[in-house]
Amino acid sequence: MISATDVSLSFGGRKLFDEVNVKFTPGNCYGLIGANGAGKSTFMKLLAGEIEPTTGNISSGSGLRISTLKQDHFAYEEETVLNTVLMGNQQLFKILQEKTAIYNNPDFSEEDGIKAAELEAEFGELGGYEAESEAGALLEGLYIPTNLHYKHMKELNGDEKVRVLLAQALTGKPDILLLDEPTNHLDIRSIRWLENFLFDFENTVIVVSHDRHFLNKVCTHIADIDYGKISTYVGNYDFWKESIELAMRLKAQQNKKAEDKAKDLKTFIARFSANASKSKQATSRQKQLEKLEIDDLPVSTRKYPFVGFTPKRELGKDIVELENVSKTIDGVEVLNNVNLRIEEGEKVVFLGDNDLEKTTLLQIINGDIEPDSGTVKWGLTTSHIDLPMDNSKYFSGEKTSIVDWLRHFSEDKDDSFVRGFLGKMLFSGDEALKATNVLSGGEKVRCMLARMMLSGANVLILDGPTNHLDLESISALNDGLVRFNGSILFTSHDHQFIQTIANRIIVIDKCVVDDRRESYDEYLDRTLG
Repeated sequence: MISATDVSLSFGGRKLFDEVNVKFTPGNCYGLIGANGAGKSTFMKLLAGEIEPTTGNISSGSGLRISTLKQDHFAYEEETVLNTVLMGNQQLFKILQEKTAIYNNPDFSEEDGIKAAELEAEFGELGGYEAESEAGALLEGLYIPTNLHYKHMKELNGDEKVRVLLAQALTGKPDILLLDEPTNHLDIRSIRWLENFLFDFENTVIVVSHDRHFLNKVCTHIADIDYGKISTYVGNYDFWKESIELAMRLKAQQNKKAEDKAKDLKTFIARFSANASKSKQATSRQKQLEKLEIDDLPVSTRKYPFVGFTPKRELGKDIVELENVSKTIDGVEVLNNVNLRIEEGEKVVFLGDNDLEKTTLLQIINGDIEPDSGTVKWGLTTSHIDLPMDNSKYFSGEKTSIVDWLRHFSEDKDDSFVRGFLGKMLFSGDEALKATNVLSGGEKVRCMLARMMLSGANVLILDGPTNHLDLESISALNDGLVRFNGSILFTSHDHQFIQTIANRIIVIDKCVVDDRRESYDEYLDRTLG
């Protein structure tokens, strides 16, 4: 078990946590959620002992081992892959180093022999003799093949390093496992393996993730950061969301009834308090009013934007057709003879292991870059707009406010009209006057979504649209795209996002290698079993 008792934390005069009291018990997996800036990663660092609270304390049972998912992907460049994983169990790895140094000592003494025997006993108690095979199994499970296990970390690509660090966190059956965004950069096979691993894990897990499907699969509890406190709820993410929304509606209805009753009572008192024949009733009503309790709903830090796309024109049957499209970038063939045709009503997700291939394909479809060969033909009734994975070109100009930035994309230049769209994206009041050069990744994506909403396009092209967004914004975008009655071409690694939006799956591996009109779950069942 690990717990926080009266924990408060302040940064620069801002109190991030205020007397937090929470316990995380063995056998449970807790999804730590909260709005952007609520302090999810900071609280994980408090639990890991990387930072100290301003007041209160973090405690865990004596001798319990806490394991964390490291975020520095370049911290182990000179280590072998296998050693990097073994280093996840620091005590065990230290003993391994000590006994190896003793055995490598050419002047091995009797005293060294006694020390080595003690280390061997301790090594065995910690499961050291099975550690290397366990580390290998973890790596294999995360699709790091045996031929990479003795290579140095600097020889691996970025995605491979992420999976090695995840194996490092999981090794040695830690008592408390802290995972901050563990599914980032993982493919669907690795995510499925991790879901199964955590499902069978018997100790305490606390995980931060923006992947709603993952949270639903692995979590037994939700730990919600809001109002500077942390509250725990039994159940997965969807159960928590539905319960909270229901509770808020019921409380709002209760308050509305109380407010209506108070208004009636006040009206009666005002009318009849001066009337002698009614004064007794008025006094009675006054007493009722004094006893009436109206609880104000607390102002949550959690805010949902509104995302809605309204096409200005109906689509015809033909959307876009690609014939023999090929593209080479920096001498590397990215696309080879791509042929596909998109028709009315189709919401297409492009899948594949190589993100560059999918991004390049969408850029060619959108007209941002030209293919080396082949053609792209759009239907006569189409108008399209994109949300690129790299939106930096839209924010690299002169310093300007958000409202002036969005006005550039609006036919109606009226200030109140433009501010209305920004308000939907949670930029209200002075927030709309923020300079675009200081925006966070999530704020830039919300600006880009406002631009798309203004366009009235009937075809949307989105490359990794959930990147940088919090759970609330992802949910809002998800709902908006489900409602959209035009066509969508998109990429994503978010299971629930793909499952609820896409009705056609196209897999790219330089060319189209799989193309089915089916749901994402149907595709996974067919290809992964």
